Amino acid sequence: MEINVFLNNIKQEFIDSCNLYHQRQIGNSITIYKESEEFPDLDDCHLAIIGVEEERNSFDNEGCKDAPNAIRKSLYQLFNHWNDLKIIDLGNIKTGFEVEDTYFALNKVVTTLMKYRIVPIILGGSQDLTYPIYQVYENTGKLVNITSIDSRFDIGQDNEKLNSNSYMSYIILHQPNFLFNYTNIGYQSYYIDNQNIELMKDLLFDVHRIGNIKSNIEITEPLLRNADIISIDTSAFCAADAPGVKHNSPNGFSSEDGCKMTRYAGLNAKLTSIGFFEYNPKYDINNVTANTLSQMIWYFIEGFSLRINDFPSHENKDFKRYIVKMDDVDDEIIFLCHKVSGKWWMDLSFKSKNREKYERHHYIPCSRKDYELTMENELPDKWWQFYQKLM
Repeated sequence: MEINVFLNNIKQEFIDSCNLYHQRQIGNSITIYKESEEFPDLDDCHLAIIGVEEERNSFDNEGCKDAPNAIRKSLYQLFNHWNDLKIIDLGNIKTGFEVEDTYFALNKVVTTLMKYRIVPIILGGSQDLTYPIYQVYENTGKLVNITSIDSRFDIGQDNEKLNSNSYMSYIILHQPNFLFNYTNIGYQSYYIDNQNIELMKDLLFDVHRIGNIKSNIEITEPLLRNADIISIDTSAFCAADAPGVKHNSPNGFSSEDGCKMTRYAGLNAKLTSIGFFEYNPKYDINNVTANTLSQMIWYFIEGFSLRINDFPSHENKDFKRYIVKMDDVDDEIIFLCHKVSGKWWMDLSFKSKNREKYERHHYIPCSRKDYELTMENELPDKWWQFYQKLM
């Protein structure tokens, strides 16, 4: 399918307004689908920027559809440090007559990019766009993991229509279900009903309160390393660093936290799509939020440029293997550590009932601290959580 039918190109007038004075600025050094030029060749591309000017299912955030070009204007001005990466900007998804038409177009574009092994960087728009992105994976025959950087879970109320406040409940209830795990990074307790926190635990999902994260942002690395899809809500960041949000908060992640997390995301060789949502330019002050998001994207690209094949498999011999026997656990706890990257994993392949179905989930990202806790006869929570999923 020719995906250019779903895309609006970038106008030369917009590019001329971006203050591009140096040939190594991103706006001058990547391939852009411009007006009066042919659609770019997708062969040998690594990353594709796609805007989605859609807000009709936003939860009280009119104006977020204008985010893609506002983020682009800031991103284009940053410098390109990656000579070996081919990055393309495919413009914006054409807004459909109905919101479902936009979902369909986004689904088809992301599907095609995945066939070319191109990772899309999606600029929303409202966060309900995560739902059609998730549906792309339905035909792969594989279970997937979603990680959301968000102050809320977005599961909405009973029978609430699909919107940016309820999209996760639609993903959870979608049939056929191919969601293996959902991870939330940074929920803020005063925005969450206690019953919903218990629901997440009952579903064996992986949710992390912001107070437990901010003191040591490095603990997000294994969480982001386990994701196929990453969905970022700009309201997860504090108003000082991201004022361009209708429902912002004085508390949240800093822009520095965001850059560290997106760099971790880029390093994740398993990740196949990332989206940035809910930014609203009409609330922004001096383009602070656009700059925050563009710098997060810059760090994602940097992480991507440093990817190596450090995902465990039976064929990969680049791992050290550690076996721990605990007093009250029948099974041995097996850890793997990559000899080059130093990243740690827990090996649960022995528990799989369906090797083909769960093959990508046998190995659980962890940290050296998890190994050290196990050596002290303390079973890591995530080992037990994923053990139950695989039983």
